[in-house]
Amino acid sequence: MALKFTTSYLEDSLALFRYYKKLAESAIDQVSDEQLFTTLDEEMNSIAVIMKHMAGNMRSRWTDFLTTDGEKPDRNRDNEFVEPPATREALMQLWNEGWNAMFTALEPLTDADLNRTVTIRGEAHSVMQAMNRQIAHYPYHCGQIVFLAKHLQHSNWRSLSVPRGQSAQFNSKVAAGEASQR
Repeated sequence: MALKFTTSYLEDSLALFRYYKKLAESAIDQVSDEQLFTTLDEEMNSIAVIMKHMAGNMRSRWTDFLTTDGEKPDRNRDNEFVEPPATREALMQLWNEGWNAMFTALEPLTDADLNRTVTIRGEAHSVMQAMNRQIAHYPYHCGQIVFLAKHLQHSNWRSLSVPRGQSAQFNSKVAAGEASQR
């Protein structure tokens, strides 16, 4: 991730959310349709299930973010872990709807909004606490997506950061000011 210097919590948070969304999507792009639904064992979630869960969480947390509890009464969290959409297209639509709900809620906020109170599962949070909660949650699941995709692609995996064994070459480019934006 190319770092943009900022002292704005909102700007930095939005950049982090965008980074992790892109990271997960770069991993998702590397797996086959079949691999989206692959589980490593009966206790593991597939990439598709993780995506469905994240989308459900985002819809619940960010819809009417400032005015309703972040745990919507119609959310069925347990259902997020079974029967994901059957196609990549439907899965990506659900995924993007979740992210769009989040960006729609957060992009209009100002620094003055960070101290406002919102509720999640009946507990009061500042807007900043609610955002921090999700900044911890979403990268956790994005990391799971990357891990699964990398495992499933093994020798065909294309690195999403500095490829193994190329750190010295990358550091030389950074020193010379030639590093690409990541």
